[in-house]
Amino acid sequence: MSDEPKSPAELKEIRLSRKRAQDAEGIKAMADIAAADVAIRKRTADLRALRLAKEAADRDKPAEPKARLKKKKTT
Repeated sequence: MSDEPKSPAELKEIRLSRKRAQDAEGIKAMADIAAADVAIRKRTADLRALRLAKEAADRDKPAEPKARLKKKKTT
């Protein structure tokens, strides 16, 4: 960059181009956030479906009681 003073029109153009770049970055960032949100919601729905299926299978087939070990008598 040169140390020459800029004219008001050049400064205005620099500000406008910087503003456009910031707006474009903001739009891209919001799109990234929205895409991440969609992905999280999809994973959550998939995990919920798996959990509900497992719970339904567990209700249909109750767990077998564990055999109790008898304590040995000590004399």
